[in-house]
Order: sequence, then C-alpha cells, then structure tokens
Amino acid sequence: MFTGIHFIPPDTKIDFVGMRTITWIISALLTVVPLILIATIGLNMGIDFQGGTLIEIKTKESPANLADIRSKVSGLGLGEVQIQEFGAPDAILIRIASQPTEQEQQASIGKVKEALGDSVEYRRVEIVGPTISGELIASGTIAVVVAMLGILIYVWFRFEWQFAVAAIASLIHDVTGTIGLYSLFQLEFNVSSIAALLTIIGYSLNDKVVIFDRVRENLRKYKRMPLVQLLDVSINETLSRAVLTHVTTFLAMLPFLFFGGETIFGFALAMCWGIVIGAYSSIFVASPLQLILGVKREAFSAAAAPAKGRGAAPARI
Repeated sequence: MFTGIHFIPPDTKIDFVGMRTITWIISALLTVVPLILIATIGLNMGIDFQGGTLIEIKTKESPANLADIRSKVSGLGLGEVQIQEFGAPDAILIRIASQPTEQEQQASIGKVKEALGDSVEYRRVEIVGPTISGELIASGTIAVVVAMLGILIYVWFRFEWQFAVAAIASLIHDVTGTIGLYSLFQLEFNVSSIAALLTIIGYSLNDKVVIFDRVRENLRKYKRMPLVQLLDVSINETLSRAVLTHVTTFLAMLPFLFFGGETIFGFALAMCWGIVIGAYSSIFVASPLQLILGVKREAFSAAAAPAKGRGAAPARI
C-alpha cells in the first residue's frame, strides 16, 4: 500500500532543546544586533513615513541615463534627492525630501518638470506631508502592538501564561530581526514593510501554536517524561509538517523576490527572511523558553480530567 513520501523520517530524534546553550547566543545576537543597527545606521524611511514628493517617470531612451537625470535634479536645491530604476531600464523613481511649506513642495514638482522637459513621460506624482507621515508611523506602530497584545491574550487563554510569554518573546525576536534586515541593507521602510511585519507575525504564530498544541498533548500523555525530552519529542513530531509548510511558502515567495521588481522587492525579501527566522524561533526560542518559565503538567492534567469524566477523548492535532 502506498503511504506517501516522507521528507522527514517518522522516527527522527533531533536534540533541538539540547542545543539551547548555542542557540541562546545566536538568538541574543539576532535580537541585539538589529537594535544596534537601527540605533547606529537607522532605517531608510520611505516617503510614507518621512514625507516628501515621489515622481515616477518613463524615459524615451532605454536604458535611462541616470547620471544625466541625477545631475539635472540634484542641482535644483531641493535637499535630499534619490533617483533609482523602478522595475524597468526606462522607468525611474525620483524621491524629493519634504520641503518647509506646501507651496514649496508644489513648486519642487514644477522645478523637476522644467529641468527634465519633454524628454520624459510623467506616470505618477505623489506628495506626503509631515502630518500624514506622522500619522502613518503612529498607525503602523499601533497595528504591530495591538497584534502582539491580541496574540498574548489568545495564547494565554488557549494554553497557559508560560506559552503566551514564550510566543510573544519569540515574535519580538522575529520582528526585531526583520527590522534589522531593513536597516542592514537600507531597504525602504514604508507601509508595505508594516504589512510584511504583520504577515510574518501571523505566519510565525501559526507555526508556534502547532508545536504548543503537541506539547500540551504530550504533557497529558507522558506523565513522567522529563520536560526537555518531551519538548524534543513534540518538535520532532511536528517537524515534517513545519518543513513542508516553510519550504513551499519560501518557494512561492522566490518569484516575487527575483522577478517582482523594485516595488515589492523589500516586502518579498522581508517575507523570505521572516519564514526562515520564524521557523528558527519556533524551535529554538519559543520551545526552550518553556523550560525557564516552568510549564506545569498539573494545569493540563486538571483540564483533561473533566473531559475524561464525560467520556470525551483527549484532543489531538
């Protein structure tokens, strides 16, 4: 009888929790180094958060002469100006720093159009003022914080407080690591970056809940097994599912990363990194933290007793 292909052998017994001395150091670096990068290098804030003017143009010649465009626009006295290709050799994105007043912001667009003349086609012009950019920063921060609080409450009620704290700590590890990636490579941090962070949080949490569910089940099943061994058994039992999920999702993101163009490159790179760091934190951060927090078998045994009294079977994944 055909039983399917096993990418991970059913009898896999990898000592994940036993490697915690080394992985704690790696996890600390993945949390602290990004914070240092953000403090020293900073984030390349996009126009959404920084304010300013964004002009997308298409040149009649392909590829565009970036040096010529840069010399014409940089000499206009508009402050910081960023010029880059945007998905095609003849598509150019011009970012102009926020000007002191709205009138000067509007005038900066006229200066750029006058400098470039009729040699280009103007596809898009966007202006983001400081008030709007400040509101977007506040809204993005609130969105991430509210998501974290919601996860804390959900995991606390579904499992125990130890699982909730472990989940939040590992998710903070994932978020800081991803933001550090933006700082290290100076990727544009904008509204889509917030969307990437929220997506990574949700995706990573799903992986952690699967392991937590198996840990809870094994706490009821193995009454005398040492907690270190029980955590390893739980991780290994869910390893096949985790590997297949992460690999297929990662492969699905690769076309966006390599062929999606400049518009979604930062989002795709953050998602690919988030898949990797989320899988890592589920195994090497969230699970070993339960040793420190002291997960108690009694809580789950007590919860299982009434169900057995009614003739109900223990829940399985």
